[in-house]
Amino acid sequence: MICLLQRVTQGKVEVKQNTIGQISTGLVVLCGFQPQDDRQSLSKMAHKLLHYRLFADAQGKMNLNVQQVNGGLLLVPQFTLAADTKSGLRPSFSSCAPPETAQALFNQFVDEIAQAYQTPQTGEFGADMQVSLTNDGPVTFWLEV
Repeated sequence: MICLLQRVTQGKVEVKQNTIGQISTGLVVLCGFQPQDDRQSLSKMAHKLLHYRLFADAQGKMNLNVQQVNGGLLLVPQFTLAADTKSGLRPSFSSCAPPETAQALFNQFVDEIAQAYQTPQTGEFGADMQVSLTNDGPVTFWLEV
């Protein structure tokens, strides 16, 4: 599983000009799934995501996690994160989980986060989404499990 985390002051997802997910301060997380992902990898990523320290403490150091700042979470399924881009000038999607599997994994991941912290806002699997955000910092991290 791959997650691209962006610390934001705001983020939203629109589908057909309708806002379907929106947060203020928190994390916009693009989620990509690979064929070998399973319940264990989802749990590991959920723990890592919720405990990753990328918010500033009183001294300005990145010592606080999203839970400690009561931040929002906007999870967006994005299969292109798992694409193979090592060769050529066109990505290969053979390294991505099949759509049915990826959708089930995304739904399970949303449930993992909801059980551990709060129900996240989400994008819509398979939809043509417009994602907008204001990256705070900018702070962006690539996580893999």
